[in-house]
Formats: sequence, C-alpha cells, structure tokens
Amino acid sequence: MTDYSYRNWDAMSDKALSQHLGAFIKHHRMEQNKTQDALSKAAGISRSTLSLLERGETVTLSTLLQVLRVLNQLYVLEAFNVVKIISPMALVKEAKAQRYRARSKKVK
Repeated sequence: MTDYSYRNWDAMSDKALSQHLGAFIKHHRMEQNKTQDALSKAAGISRSTLSLLERGETVTLSTLLQVLRVLNQLYVLEAFNVVKIISPMALVKEAKAQRYRARSKKVK
C-alpha cells in the first residue's frame, strides 16, 4: 500500500477508519491471491463476517486479529507498543542524584 502518514487520523470518523481498515484487509487478501471463502475458513469466521470487515462495518476486535494473523499482518500492532517517555525535568533530577565520585568513610 502507499504511504498514508500524511493523513489526519484524528479528523477521520469511526466509519472512515473502519473503511480504511477494511481496505487494508482486502488489499492484503487480494495480494496473497486468497478468496474471501478461503480466508474466512482459515480465520475461523464466516464469509459474511469477512465481507462486513472489508466493507468497514462493525466487527469484533478478535475477528480483526484472526484475519490479521492469517494474512501475516500482525506487525501492524507494533504501533500500539507502550514506550516510557521521560520528561526533561525527570532526567535532570536523575542526573543530580547520580554520584560522580567515591569518598572514603571518615574515621571518628
């Protein structure tokens, strides 16, 4: 597929997002030369459910995951990785707390 990084995802309606996902599924199904019947059987869903997904209608998340798995497209879930972001202030505080030299203990 082409690069859609320029899209304003926030401005898209839920229906438009669903249709975009459906187009993604259909594109990869066709690219792999699979019929709706073959893909739906491999995914363990009905052909009509796959048709609904490709048209952007409402389907369950597990249905989407099953289809992505069969199409070997689960890599798209990389976008959902949780990355810990450290604020600049936290970095400064951490740097202040870090020791820079060792001292011997004083004997009384």
